Amino acid sequence: MTITTPDDFTQRWRQPPNFPLEIPFDYTFLPAVDILDHVRRDEKVRFTILGDDDWQVRMDRTAAFRTAPIEEIATWPFRLVHFNLGRFYDDLLSGFQEKVMIPWRTRLSAQGFTWQRLAPILFLSTGGASSTYHNDNSHGLVWQVYGAKTFHSYLDPDKHLPAEAAVIGETTGEDPPEHDTADRHSVTMQPGDQLWSHALTPHWVTTESPLAMSITLSHGGLCHQGRFSERELALRTYWDKNPGEAWMHDLRNVRY
Repeated sequence: MTITTPDDFTQRWRQPPNFPLEIPFDYTFLPAVDILDHVRRDEKVRFTILGDDDWQVRMDRTAAFRTAPIEEIATWPFRLVHFNLGRFYDDLLSGFQEKVMIPWRTRLSAQGFTWQRLAPILFLSTGGASSTYHNDNSHGLVWQVYGAKTFHSYLDPDKHLPAEAAVIGETTGEDPPEHDTADRHSVTMQPGDQLWSHALTPHWVTTESPLAMSITLSHGGLCHQGRFSERELALRTYWDKNPGEAWMHDLRNVRY
């Protein structure tokens, strides 16, 4: 069921599995290829060249990624992430703060939510690319903007990775471990689709179109009227026992 009302959201946000939702953001992005051409040159961008080509080909493409013709870049298998989109609010993402971030923060506040961090993350990838298998310390509102991706997770994350194991990083790997496909919760997202991804749940994302772009609004420390989500309670318990590590965790620790 797609979540469309504030009351339904407050009922569902605390526990997996992930769920589709509809937030009517009034924002139009530039074409994905133009965004790719801009962000690939930024010093804060992270990208990985993929594919079955030999090591030297991947190294050559990595060296040329920022300067080669964009038409050529778009044919290479790669995945790209940028965590600091505020760098582009004055040009590439003009109006994003006013039309997306402020309305969403206002809506959450009106519903009784608080948070420690709320920031957008950009993901771009080409056909056949897959993210790593990982979990995030933050809840994510995943917004598919261009192309198609499939967001894979589990119907019952505890069966595959208890929250206590996710907290200490037992999830991360290039590929998901073997599992019964009946346990999988996979959602193919088309432009405009949105999905709520729960904190500390293992997942991976595959690209289903020649080029795909999504924005994730990452919510660190999200809390509703004093209550954290079920899985984040394990993170809070761990930080209580290891207070020094709480300052070392951030959305930029995510592998992509």
